[in-house]
Amino acid sequence: MSEQAEVRAVVFDIGRVLIEWRIGAPYERLIADADRRAWLLDHVVTEEWHFRHDAGEPLAEMIAARVAEFPEWRAEIEAYRTHWLETVPGPVPGSADLVEALVARGVPLYAITNFGADTWAMFRPTFPLLDHFRDIVVSGHERLVKPGAEIFHLAAARFGHDPAEMLFIDDNAANVAAAAALGWQVHHFKAADALALDLAARGLI
Repeated sequence: MSEQAEVRAVVFDIGRVLIEWRIGAPYERLIADADRRAWLLDHVVTEEWHFRHDAGEPLAEMIAARVAEFPEWRAEIEAYRTHWLETVPGPVPGSADLVEALVARGVPLYAITNFGADTWAMFRPTFPLLDHFRDIVVSGHERLVKPGAEIFHLAAARFGHDPAEMLFIDDNAANVAAAAALGWQVHHFKAADALALDLAARGLI
């Protein structure tokens, strides 16, 4: 730790770090048949498909194209938009407390999130914890996604800190590796208790 620069800002991912995200959550209620639900989530409403929204494709266009591809699933595909907020059932346990602890210490907070513009507009008003964040880079707005280097370069310029003086926290190993390769300090998030130990070791909380 002594070889690293002092951390002057903490940069969070949002999904699966601050909030839970389960793409199949709405369908646990909407589709009673487990096999039918599994087929939908394996072939139609998939995380790979949703990633197109994170990269900037409007939700309406994605859904129309998917319905054209799988017309027999029209109702279920269209339900993804109307029931999308159900995919974020609640906060990740313990993470909000760490945000509040960092705020109490005066640590500048930022975020880089793979999040579509349409779903971000639905979600952001529901999560006031993000009011603590000085800036948030949203992939769908920028049409740049993690783990691409471009979104990290943009974030560093916007946040106004050297990457070596920022701690980037993400649950996705590829995103963590990409940030580390660009000179960021990193934490691969798995649970809030492990993050708390890392933050404490760095003198941040």
